This record gives sequence, structure tokens and C-alpha cells, in this order.
Amino acid sequence: MEKFTVLEGVAAPLKLVNVDTDMIIPKQYLKTIKRTGLGTGLFSEMRYKDDGSDNPDFVLNQSAYKTAKILVAGDNFGCGSSREHAPWALLDFGIRCVISTSFADIFYNNCFKNGILPVVVSKEDLDKLFDDADRGANATLTIDLPAQEIRGPDGGVVKFEIDPFRKRCLIEGLDDIGLTLEKAPAIATYETAKGAEQPWL
Repeated sequence: MEKFTVLEGVAAPLKLVNVDTDMIIPKQYLKTIKRTGLGTGLFSEMRYKDDGSDNPDFVLNQSAYKTAKILVAGDNFGCGSSREHAPWALLDFGIRCVISTSFADIFYNNCFKNGILPVVVSKEDLDKLFDDADRGANATLTIDLPAQEIRGPDGGVVKFEIDPFRKRCLIEGLDDIGLTLEKAPAIATYETAKGAEQPWL
């Protein structure tokens, strides 16, 4: 998993509440178990017209936001079914951080397991960040995970809370497999001792 320390990039404003995982990545894209290639399906029902062409009204199709790394979204982001394809699609598009006032629990947990930082802020701070994001490519946000703060283009700072264990995992790039591999020496020692003690196993 790619490490997350400090991220600087364009933030796209998605001023919708209750964005569910089917909106993030519709069901027809769930046939694959690969984590790559899903970026084209991200928000596809809003991003594309019926003929497959880009919908110019959708934020990620606007020139200022086509390379957005941060998404500023409304309340209850990631609700609905527990598909891990949702963070996969965000990551494949290039989104490394989602900021909202609240997230669905399963989506929130899945983000951390895939190298995406979900940041919970107050309604007042979200409104400020929407204002920043509305400026498009002329203004970027800096997400500083070690310092636990979001820095705006005008020098404003929004502090956020995060579980220390999840923070460490993101900074060090540790997913569940990486965490297990940290215990590899202890596991090998145990297996060697067990093999000597019970050679028939």
C-alpha cells in the first residue's frame, strides 16, 4: 500500500449528501476483483451521458478538477452496500483523500485498508473547504497527516482527529498483509519451535 504523509492537490467539491457506494461505482463494474481500471467507472452514472460522452456539468469532468486528488463531499459519504470497489475506484482515479462531516462505517474502514484518508470535519469547516474547492485549479489544499491538519490556499488551517493506529498504518503504508508481515520473525520462531515440539504436524 502506498504511504500517505503529506498530500497537496486540487480538491473537487461534490456538494451531495448520502452519496452511496452504488453512485461511487455502479454494480456493472463489480465483476472484476482487480483494483485497477475502475477509475473509468467512478461516478459513471453522473459522469457520462447516455451516449457515453462526458457530462460537462459533473465536477470531475470540468477541466479544473480532472486531476483532483482530494474530494470534498456532503454528509454520510459512502453509505449503502459494503463494496470495497468504491475506494478502489476512487484510488484508481487518483483520489487519495475524502473530506466530509460523516462517513458510513464500512466505507470508512475500507478507505484505510486501501491507502485513502477519510477526514471528518465539522459543518463549519466543511463549508470553508467547499469555498476553497470552488476555486478550482487556482487553489489547492494540503493534507498533512503527521500534523493532522488541512491547509488552505489562504493560509487557513483545519485540524482533524484520527485514530493513532490508523494514522500509523497510512504513514507507513501498512495494509492487513503488511501488518501481518511485520510479525514474520515471531511467526517463523513460533513455527520452528512448534515443528521441533510436534514434528508430526
